[in-house]
Amino acid sequence: MNSAEQAVKNALAAVATARALRQRDADERRKTFQRIQLASQKPLYIPRGVQLRLDLTEQASSHSQKLS
Repeated sequence: MNSAEQAVKNALAAVATARALRQRDADERRKTFQRIQLASQKPLYIPRGVQLRLDLTEQASSHSQKLS
């Protein structure tokens, strides 16, 4: 192998290494932004509970009868 072939081989190896590093960085960046998006999303609907009606007229009269 002459020096020109060796230089080409070294250049191709350097390009492959740089491409692999860029791909790894891009994957990490994509994963990070996905985590950020998931963390910043608001939940679609969070029920706060149901408020039940309370009929005070019947309960007040039965409660006062129990007290007396």
